[in-house]
Amino acid sequence: MTKLTVREAAERAPQGWVALPGMLRTRLRTGGFAAGLELVNAIGAAAEKADHHPDLDLRYTYLDVTLSSHDVGGITGRDLRLAATVNELAAAAGVALEPAGAVLLEWALDTPESSKVLPFWRALLAGEERSGEVVDPAGRLSTVWFQESGSEEPRQRWHPDLWLDPAQVQPRIDAALAAGGTLVSDEAAPSFWVLADPEGNRVCLCTWQERG
Repeated sequence: MTKLTVREAAERAPQGWVALPGMLRTRLRTGGFAAGLELVNAIGAAAEKADHHPDLDLRYTYLDVTLSSHDVGGITGRDLRLAATVNELAAAAGVALEPAGAVLLEWALDTPESSKVLPFWRALLAGEERSGEVVDPAGRLSTVWFQESGSEEPRQRWHPDLWLDPAQVQPRIDAALAAGGTLVSDEAAPSFWVLADPEGNRVCLCTWQERG
């Protein structure tokens, strides 16, 4: 099965799905637990028939669905087909897709010696090392990756990367600025924007745009 680039996945994904690193994700606004459980069962049956299984996170008023082809470590045509099936099941149930809720939070540690600190974080988080990152095999904890930096002090050692739907970037920026933040840089936009809180702590808003 051919692994798609994040751009290919984003351009071919059904409406309501967000392309995130290695996955497609959406939120189904069920409005109640019973409706969500019915959708879980319907999606589960479709997944069994397709022999391709999503990650489902059922909460009281919504259901998050994440699709990824773990055998290739990314998004394939199987995920696109199952996403289309999920859309059909949601429509039949009268449930709307809410891509604004489909986000992914990662943590980047700025360090001049990633090989020195990575084993500690892998052990502490009981994670796996994949391509120089620490990943939770169960998918419950945020991925930790390591960004090369200088050793001068003081410096911000950690910064979060928030991946989201490109359509949600400007509303998030507007809300952050209204809450006292600043836009540090948009030089890399639309790949990512750098913002800072009132104390100067930085965060990146990231999208699939202009990536391979």
